[in-house]
Amino acid sequence: MTVASELSFFASTDGDIAYLDTGTGDPVVLLHAGYIDHRLFEAQVPVLAAGHRVIAVDIRGHGWTANATKAFRWADDLADLLRHLDAGPAVLVGVSMGGAVAGDTAIEYPELVRGIVMSGASVSDFQYTHETTRQIVAESQRTLHSGDIDGWLKVFLKSVAGPFREADETDPRILDHLREMALHTISKHTPGERNWHVPMTDTWARVPKIDVPVLTVNGTLDSPDLLADAERFADTARNGRSVLVEGTSHFPNLEKPEEFNAIVLDFLRSL
Repeated sequence: MTVASELSFFASTDGDIAYLDTGTGDPVVLLHAGYIDHRLFEAQVPVLAAGHRVIAVDIRGHGWTANATKAFRWADDLADLLRHLDAGPAVLVGVSMGGAVAGDTAIEYPELVRGIVMSGASVSDFQYTHETTRQIVAESQRTLHSGDIDGWLKVFLKSVAGPFREADETDPRILDHLREMALHTISKHTPGERNWHVPMTDTWARVPKIDVPVLTVNGTLDSPDLLADAERFADTARNGRSVLVEGTSHFPNLEKPEEFNAIVLDFLRSL
């Protein structure tokens, strides 16, 4: 498991951005889901690094990266890091929130991106419409803002299982891994603190401008509205396609890492 001493740090204009940088070759950037960190990709890093330069980032406010003290956008942070590392154009592989970061960056900084893999994600201003999922999201926000960390963790781990399973139907090792990362990130924050992130808007209108290859990878047990929007994203981008991983939900890279890795490697070989 990664420890802080293995990470590098980029001194951004608002604190350090932490990242793991390993391997050589064409750059592949790994972007994690919300509330966790780069360790989401422990099963992907060594496989991808065998033939590529792999950069696994802790997004602002997560993992070992500094919290925001002023307004910021995900795409700007990532663009600054890629330029600092002379790592563009890169293939961006993002899960959940990380997939939205990849899409935003491709829209705002196309010169830095040569391909996108989005898993459990579509546009960055996506809104759930599936009722069970909306209930999970609402309960997550309520417990988080009230400071009920134990309650929030239960809801977070339920969201990992998806709307059609209970948390205890997921491999407990996966839940333990996610719990550890989530607690680390949550400990950096206080209930009710200001959210400095500036979201992009009208993203669907911009998706047709993405002219690099796009692959969406989703678990069949994930929220139906997310699956539909991921399919829409692949259809709306100029060069997109979608793949489903049977029997997984929001984190197919954790539930079926070998299948996920094979899908990503096939995509990389196609570029």
